[in-house]
Amino acid sequence: MRKPIKNLHLSVLPPGGKVRVSSPLHMKDDVIRSLIATRIPWIRKQRAKFEAQARQMPREYISGETHYVLGRPHRLEVVYESRPPSATVKGKNRIILQVRGNSTPVRREEVLMEWYRSELRRISEELLEAWQKRIGVAVRSWGIKRMKTRWGTCNQKAGRIWLNLELIKKPMACIEYVVVHELLHLIEKKHNQRFVDLMTKHLPRWRSSREELNRFMLSHEEWSY
Repeated sequence: MRKPIKNLHLSVLPPGGKVRVSSPLHMKDDVIRSLIATRIPWIRKQRAKFEAQARQMPREYISGETHYVLGRPHRLEVVYESRPPSATVKGKNRIILQVRGNSTPVRREEVLMEWYRSELRRISEELLEAWQKRIGVAVRSWGIKRMKTRWGTCNQKAGRIWLNLELIKKPMACIEYVVVHELLHLIEKKHNQRFVDLMTKHLPRWRSSREELNRFMLSHEEWSY
């Protein structure tokens, strides 16, 4: 696919590992083929990751499972108590999930997701406050929800931003990238050159964070900017 862009963009899309190429309008076919050839090892690596993800068993939210917090794996430990349910991180790599003895997997998931939500809200509030001042914009409202195909969305007209709950599992730099990305959509709605320039101005290393997010896609769509 040829676009009015400066550089070649190569993406490997789940679930089957289909390769998508976006190239500048002026780039010749033989140059494109040569560049793709240099990325074959990376393409194979991305496809292997998708295959590994497909073999993961459904979550039961029981002791011993691995769950991610801010990009780091944590071992889940379920504690059964006759007290209000809760979740907390203990040490560097454990999540203690406290639930009642008759809790179901669905209920245990709900408790963990609510904890994830509170953690992401705390982090996002700090980032939004800081970046609104730096960029010079103001959101009217924002929220957190689970989304299948987007890490975040922005309704420019309404001044409203949504962040994906799954972001709490990603490194802090990725969360910051999405926050800045959505805030800049209050200035520029489209993913055009102006938007790219704004991203580079405010977050020079934004491409590395985008690549980190695109390693574990939510669906068949990717973030080009």
